[in-house]
Amino acid sequence: MTRPKSGEVYWVDLGFQGKLRPLLVVSREDADAPRALAVCVPLTTVVRGSRYEVPLPRVKWLPGNDVGVANVQGITSIEHHRLGRLAGRFFPEVVQAVQTACGWMLELPAAAR
Repeated sequence: MTRPKSGEVYWVDLGFQGKLRPLLVVSREDADAPRALAVCVPLTTVVRGSRYEVPLPRVKWLPGNDVGVANVQGITSIEHHRLGRLAGRFFPEVVQAVQTACGWMLELPAAAR
């Protein structure tokens, strides 16, 4: 079974228009978790310029030359068995920026982030 790690990006069928979408894992790796779920944020090239978007560096393992963002408003949990092909992995600094934006969106105290 796939045990996703924070920062990994997987292609996932979310049932929208029959397309696979890239999702960034933002949850911690936990071998003792009671459920096989990964908390993920969708990646998109549709940039709206809001605080709910975290700019991403261009990487060779994602298609296209457009600037992409992580859309924290789309945060979701995905069962491990639904994770598709591993696309790649972002550096910890990128993951930290997305996790911080998730904390801001959820109004978590800064100490909890």
